Amino acid sequence: MNSKLLLLIVLCTYTLGNAQTKKWTLQECVAYALENNISIQKSKLEIESSKIDISNAKGNFLPNLNANLSHSWRTGLNTDPITNSNVIATTQSTGVGVNSNVTLYDGMRNIKQLHRSNLSLLSKQYQLDDMKDNISLNVCNAFLQILFNKESLKALNEQHELSLKEVERTKELVNAGSKPKGDLLEIEATLADQEKAIIDMENNILISKLTLFNLLVLEDFDQFEITDDTYELIPTDITENSPQDIFNKSLTVRNDIKLSEVAIEIAENDIKISKGAYLPTLSASFGFNTSYFNPHNFNWTNLLTQFRDNRGFSYGLGLSIPIFNRFQTRNAVKKSRLQLEQAKLDLEQSKFNLRDKVYQAFNDTKGALKTYEASQKALEARTLAYEYATEKFNLGAMDSFTFNQSKTSYVNAETNVIKAKYDYIFKLKVLEFYFGIPINL
Repeated sequence: MNSKLLLLIVLCTYTLGNAQTKKWTLQECVAYALENNISIQKSKLEIESSKIDISNAKGNFLPNLNANLSHSWRTGLNTDPITNSNVIATTQSTGVGVNSNVTLYDGMRNIKQLHRSNLSLLSKQYQLDDMKDNISLNVCNAFLQILFNKESLKALNEQHELSLKEVERTKELVNAGSKPKGDLLEIEATLADQEKAIIDMENNILISKLTLFNLLVLEDFDQFEITDDTYELIPTDITENSPQDIFNKSLTVRNDIKLSEVAIEIAENDIKISKGAYLPTLSASFGFNTSYFNPHNFNWTNLLTQFRDNRGFSYGLGLSIPIFNRFQTRNAVKKSRLQLEQAKLDLEQSKFNLRDKVYQAFNDTKGALKTYEASQKALEARTLAYEYATEKFNLGAMDSFTFNQSKTSYVNAETNVIKAKYDYIFKLKVLEFYFGIPINL
């Protein structure tokens, strides 16, 4: 029994430990944000509302059906509908009826309204997909910012460790009389600057984590961590395409373009709906009614007999022909045509903006790669210079000021490589995004 209890405790501890140390990948962050983001939740509700609008549009093709029931008392002189004679008494009467109406033709407006509801649903879906695209990019940017800050912190800590060793070596040289005390003070000042830089970078990590945390709408910030993987550059051939080719592809995959195209279809359909008001409306009606009159005492047999004898049916057709409605239909058609022109201009503007973004993303990606390659070469040169300066400083052939300049240049070069790498990764993801490639690392 004790062994089983101990095993259960161990398993629970292991499970809790794993739960507390969960580290989010980029894919997990994107998937969670797309499922829980508040704006996306609201957009999904708008889609459900559009589905209800479709149901309403379909219902317009069906006849309505209404029932009515009335009962009244009257005291005084009354006409008995059974004997057709006047009586002085308190009488009761009951009326029961059912009626139905259906639109047979309304200038095809019901059909066009259903089509509009379907287009509106499609528009809401494209809005949701476009929102998901933007949120995915924001999550990717926030995720990469954390990675950049973490890798920068790692480099700063490594430099800090080297500086601690340099302080110890310099102390020994100062005590031995090989170096002046000013060299030690200079290195200690550099060490203090590095400690401040480490604190600043730790704060940057917290801020970038908070940005991603808010995008995911999580609740426990203390337990939120992302993977510590170091992402290296993966060869890609997307820049072998011309920016025009990427733009042409983006026209077929971008949801904001699809949204503008649907807006044109809606506007064209609205013109047809407006023109339908010029046409007559044909409707049919059906009615059934019966009544009961009780001048004396209530009797079930008499009730059923009167309901049978007093029943009546009505059938009818109604035709409404519009002749003049104070120019409302004409103006509605004109406004619909203006909205169509507006939608066409919006599509052209969307295409223009997309082309500008694609060309900018293409140039940014190629420029970021060149910057990364140049920063790597600079780091290689600064590394050799720093190693040479370290050797000369340890031999007493270089003063601390010159040595610190070489060291600062090396640290800056290392930071520039990290910054250029993540800047290139994000800009590449933006370009792939326009090409229709899912965001992934």
